[in-house]
Parts: sequence; structure tokens; C-alpha cells
Amino acid sequence: MKALKNILVGFAVSFIGSIPLGYLNLIGFQIYSTSNLNQLNLYLIGVLLIEAVVIYTTLKLSSKVAMNPKWKNMISIFSFIFLIGIAFLTYNSTSSQENSLEKYNSSLSYSAFISGIILSSINFAQIPFWMSWNLYLTNENYIVTSKKMSLLYVLGTISGTYFGMLAIIFSIDSAQNNNYISQNFFANNIWLIFLGLAVFQLIQIIKNNFITKNN
Repeated sequence: MKALKNILVGFAVSFIGSIPLGYLNLIGFQIYSTSNLNQLNLYLIGVLLIEAVVIYTTLKLSSKVAMNPKWKNMISIFSFIFLIGIAFLTYNSTSSQENSLEKYNSSLSYSAFISGIILSSINFAQIPFWMSWNLYLTNENYIVTSKKMSLLYVLGTISGTYFGMLAIIFSIDSAQNNNYISQNFFANNIWLIFLGLAVFQLIQIIKNNFITKNN
């Protein structure tokens, strides 16, 4: 029963956490739309390998260390800069007459597994996310953290991330196929979405700093 609980709790947290439209989902959609499901799966495997390491490591550390607010703030700032960089890159791509965005997407899909590893590795925002959740889940006794149980928890989390990302990617694809959004919507406007994510990240940084100063 404890084993099943560890798996289900991990699955629920990561499934819900992977649903919001983040850059990993957007790039996954670009790979899927320019190649096929096999390439998407290779990309997701790369993403999940790194995530599994992060989750297991933060799970072991969560009972020993609390997240340093300054460290968390630095990670948030890096995420903001990273999103601005992607927005700039994709803006230049979409404004190119040679449609270099498609070339960019093709290069991603060609080495989808490596892309997943690299992009997941620089997703530093997942560290405070999993540190906070793992600390909460262990303190409230929602999960058991023995070696075997920890591995089952990690199995549940990466399964949740996999199906969560597939859900959002297939939803976007379905919306395009049913003409709810145009076929070129993401190709032409993906930079705006990344910019929006960056602005949201900036708001969170300002909000967190304001709260910290007033505590």
C-alpha cells in the first residue's frame, strides 16, 4: 500500500506540475509538429532522465536542507534571462525570410534526445519546485523515503511528467488540427509566448523579493 501511495503521490504532483505551458512543453510540441511521435518520445526521455536525477537528489536533500531564499532568487533570475534569450532567438527565427525557425525545429527533432537532456539540465526552476514539494511531502508523511520507496516515488513522478507533457502537446496539436488556432500560430508567435513566460517570471521575482523584505 505504501509503495502504491508513493507512486500515486509522485504521479499526481508531477502531472499537475507539467501541465502549465512551459518552454519544455513548447519545444516538445515543435519537435512533434515537425517530426513524429518517436522523436517526441526521445526528447521526453532526455527530459525525464535529468528530472529523475533532480527529483531523487532533492528528495534526499530535502530532509537535511531548506531552500536558501537567495539561491532560489538567483535561480528565478537565471530562468528569466533564459526565457528572454529563447524569446529573442525565436523572434529572429520567425522574422527571417528563409524561415529559419523550421530549420531550428528540425535540428531539435534530429537530436531530440540530446535536446531533451540539455534543455532539462538548464531548467534550474525545477530545483526549488521539487525541493519544496519533497520537503512538504516528507514532513506531512505523504511519502516514505527509504531507498526502495524513493525509487518508486521517482518512478511515479517521471510517469506523471511524461503523461502531463503528452497531454498538453497533444492538446495544442488537436487545437491546430481543428482550426481553433492557425497552423502557423506557434511558428509565428512562439517568441511572444516565451516573452510572456519571462514577464510572468519577472513578476514572481519582484513579488518574492517584496514579500522577503516585508518579513
